[in-house]
Amino acid sequence: MALAVVRDLRERRAPVGPEELADFETDVLAGFVLARASTGLADSTIRNDIGQLEQVRAWFERPLWDMEPADADVYFDSKVLRGAAKGTRHARAQALTTYFRFLELRHKVEIHQLTGRVVECPIDEMNRPRGDKAAALRIPPTAAEMAGLFAGWRGDLATCRKFAPTARNYAAARLMSEVGLRINEVRSLDFNDVKWDLGRFGKLHVRLGKGSRGSSPRERMVPLINDAGRTLRWFIEDVWGLFDDDHTRFGAPLFPSERRNADGSSRRVGADALRTGLAEATAAHLPGWAETLTPHVLRHFCASELYLSGMDLISIQETLGHSWVATTMKYVHVHKTRVEDAWIAGQERAARRLEGLLP
Repeated sequence: MALAVVRDLRERRAPVGPEELADFETDVLAGFVLARASTGLADSTIRNDIGQLEQVRAWFERPLWDMEPADADVYFDSKVLRGAAKGTRHARAQALTTYFRFLELRHKVEIHQLTGRVVECPIDEMNRPRGDKAAALRIPPTAAEMAGLFAGWRGDLATCRKFAPTARNYAAARLMSEVGLRINEVRSLDFNDVKWDLGRFGKLHVRLGKGSRGSSPRERMVPLINDAGRTLRWFIEDVWGLFDDDHTRFGAPLFPSERRNADGSSRRVGADALRTGLAEATAAHLPGWAETLTPHVLRHFCASELYLSGMDLISIQETLGHSWVATTMKYVHVHKTRVEDAWIAGQERAARRLEGLLP
């Protein structure tokens, strides 16, 4: 039996002219933008990726699909990026990697037909920029240190010059340390986002949770565990009315500012005011952590304390609003002997399994 002749669909066509190739490159980039937008990424994230690609394209002076690992070696080791910040190098390498993944999935065959090139990402394990700016550990204070901070801060409420804003900053910091909210999630809460009738303890409707990799805000419900409900009840009953007198108003902020809107209602507190309040209290009552204890460290403290109290990682992930449990694991810092205790328990289990087997 004679073998049939099979035509390779990836067979190269006749070379195209520079104008046609330029039009094709423009269409591919437009398709890349559309594909990224369809995932729900924010416009600013997409613009940043395109800006990174344009920087490389201007240096390379040819379509990016022509880049090879040797070209990337020169680019990242040249005067262009040799002295650049790690964040810049990582962002540019990530943009290139994402773009080439798009080319391989959508246009690999077409590019081969038009140019004879096989698309291959120029960023590999040999030239990928090293280091990770997010790798630094944010070890939070101990529970005793945090208790001392809040005790001193609470004592200031009786003598402070401005009770209402001091109490607001105190309550917001307590909330961040108790349920791990981000500072922008706290300041974005409305009065009606407190759902006292949901669950065993009540819940917070976090409407503007941080999205993953630049995507749109992700909503979640956060239970008022860890005494967060008590903190909020005190703030609402004893403090909130000093800022505003209409909690039924649509969009009334849970944490108001001293400043007023045109209609006389309170504005929403700014992130800087909450950061400043935490910094001043830390300098006064936990000086060893001055300029180090930030709202984000409070989030790490919350994750660590929830883990030490026995909450599983998946539940902590849901509470903090992380997309990946691997991210949650970076937030858990164990001050006590949990790891050592687990190791000893493992040794004891192994010894029990060996009982009766040894002479």
